[in-house]
Amino acid sequence: MRKRLSSSLSSFGMGWAANRRIALVASVVAVLLVFAGIVAPLTGSGNGHQTPDTAAPVPSDSPSSTEAAPKPFSGSGSVPNPPQIAEPVAYAKAAAQMLWSYDTRDTSRDQQLAGMRAWMTTEPKYADWASVSGQVPDPVLWSRMADQDQHATASVTEGHYPSAFKQALADDPSAITEAYIYVVTVNGKQQIVWKQGGGGAEERAVTLAVQCRPNHDCTLAAIAPSVTQ
Repeated sequence: MRKRLSSSLSSFGMGWAANRRIALVASVVAVLLVFAGIVAPLTGSGNGHQTPDTAAPVPSDSPSSTEAAPKPFSGSGSVPNPPQIAEPVAYAKAAAQMLWSYDTRDTSRDQQLAGMRAWMTTEPKYADWASVSGQVPDPVLWSRMADQDQHATASVTEGHYPSAFKQALADDPSAITEAYIYVVTVNGKQQIVWKQGGGGAEERAVTLAVQCRPNHDCTLAAIAPSVTQ
């Protein structure tokens, strides 16, 4: 039996097609996300600090100077605490790295979920927790992973706003002021290791919906469907 217990295991944090609670639709050239039956237009700037009556400029994909490696908090095992970042791309990159990383040697499944939950927006209207929690293997598989000391680390190569998102912004720059939800695609690599020298590396990509309200740190809203790169 192979040490990597299932083909989906190598894609922990990568099974984005499992998200059935968010749908991507088009209205002319606007990109929309549907959260809990509420449609929120996805447009915005790169810093998330506009006032509601201010039009947003075309976003920049430049990283934030506040981007830093967050530390785990009590009760979350190896899952890092969400960083205090107010720039959508930088936060999405940190969130993707968190989603692609795990350590069954010192983190239970419940701790993994608790740590991930801390990254989520507290606004129920826009939070799609099922799309995020659904990436964690079931209890039986997690236990088998732990038997093999399986753990993964991740590195992020880049993050950017998809072209459809930027086009939607250009068409209606004020629409962001309802939900302040930003769409960011992140690319990187995941390194998986298990007992007896087993392991491997695989490329990763994910599109995230990130909420960055003015004068607040960003939070994760959902794992979003892929959109035009």
